[in-house]
Amino acid sequence: MDVRNINAVPAFTTKDGSEIRELLADRNSCIRKQSLAEARLAPGLSTTPHYHPRTEEIYYILAGHGLMRIADESRAVGPGDAIAIPPGARHQITNTGADELRFLCCCAPGYEHEDTVLEQ
Repeated sequence: MDVRNINAVPAFTTKDGSEIRELLADRNSCIRKQSLAEARLAPGLSTTPHYHPRTEEIYYILAGHGLMRIADESRAVGPGDAIAIPPGARHQITNTGADELRFLCCCAPGYEHEDTVLEQ
């Protein structure tokens, strides 16, 4: 049985600039076709605009408030919001609140730096 506690998972910075803790993925569990991570973004910070050619993502906001951009659309997001990001869609999230923005990222297939294309 693979069980990971967020407090025991080391953090790393993704290619887009967010700090994540990969809870379940092919690197640390029996999961092979997706990954689940918690991302954290400090107040006032944004991820670098980017897209994933192969990977679809779901963001689920746990705490804090942000502005989600996907392609040419923007929307304020907060706790309880689930955001669908299809493969190839340019996206960026900005922490617009006074507290840390924390959200879950589910990726299928699992997250890989090589499938992240940065834009400016």
